[in-house]
Amino acid sequence: MTAYRPYQHIERRKSRQIHVGSVAVGGDAPISVQTMTNTLTTDVAATIGQIQRAVRAGADIVRVSCPDAESTAALAQIVPQVDVPIVADIHFHYRRAIEAARAGAACLRINPGNIGSPERVREVINAARDHNCSIRIGVNAGSLEKHLLEKYGEPNPEALVESALEHAKILQDHDFHEFKISVKASDVFMAVAAYQQLADCCDHPLHIGITEAGGKRTGTVKSAIGLGNLLWAGIGDTVRVSLSAEPEEEVLVGWEMLKSLGLRHRGVRIISCPSCARQGFNVIETVQVLEERLAHIETPLTLSIIGCVVNGPGEALMTDIGLTGGGGGRHMIYAAGKTDHTISDADMVAHIVRLVEAKAEAIEAGKNAALVAAE
Repeated sequence: MTAYRPYQHIERRKSRQIHVGSVAVGGDAPISVQTMTNTLTTDVAATIGQIQRAVRAGADIVRVSCPDAESTAALAQIVPQVDVPIVADIHFHYRRAIEAARAGAACLRINPGNIGSPERVREVINAARDHNCSIRIGVNAGSLEKHLLEKYGEPNPEALVESALEHAKILQDHDFHEFKISVKASDVFMAVAAYQQLADCCDHPLHIGITEAGGKRTGTVKSAIGLGNLLWAGIGDTVRVSLSAEPEEEVLVGWEMLKSLGLRHRGVRIISCPSCARQGFNVIETVQVLEERLAHIETPLTLSIIGCVVNGPGEALMTDIGLTGGGGGRHMIYAAGKTDHTISDADMVAHIVRLVEAKAEAIEAGKNAALVAAE
């Protein structure tokens, strides 16, 4: 049985394609998932460790802050030791941008209009061009330019879009087109409206996010509402979920959003019930353990964990592997939607892990055989 696919197909907005290192952004490329380190960049070992954990969680791109010369020097040590494109986060100092490009950054996060004179802007753009570095124009409601605040009175979607297009024009006037744009706000309505307006008036690839969304639970909910609306409308080429949590948690939430909308597929998708008095085993505990034990699997497949026979057989019809709670400590295992065998409480979790791992191996073997046959 193939992995579940949603009935509704989302038609994505047509955008230009750029590259952040080896990762294509925009056009027909998959929507990439990003995060940002929160270690001191000068602590090379800690930063590399955090990047590697983010990559294991599924990060396609990782951003690193470069506020000073020591950080850009550290970046030159970090980049060769990680297997993911690195974005250097630069705010105002043009020299940091030039140093980061030379250090191997795949992308610079800057606002061209904020880094000084036209000559300094030209130097940064030339450095990006010389070192095959793309640029992200990062507009934020909390740091809009003074003239836009005076014009609009306060941050609003129109001000965010105007700021983004002003910065984009600077790059375009220098015949530089390898850039993407973000227009972030902590207010969900403002951010969504800004992205909608920007999507309507340009074809630049868009990095979407709800900035400063909050802690793990609050930030996940806010981001899911805002980014879910945008993704469902086909808007967004790369995404970062901003949480006051570890970077790998941002990555996991980002992936869950894309998976829930059928935009990307990675790892085990667990369909589980909230549990009730009918449950034949502890559903909540079982799902928590399985999420941890199956986190290493990247192959897309589906697993249903249902506590009783009310919905269990029906859910199992639509998943690769299913478990339905039964009586007397015996539970039914389903394979490709069909009843297969029973399992006891004591062996249940380990048995499911083995089944899922075997299924993932079989899927990958089938893919490899198909590739060999095609050659």
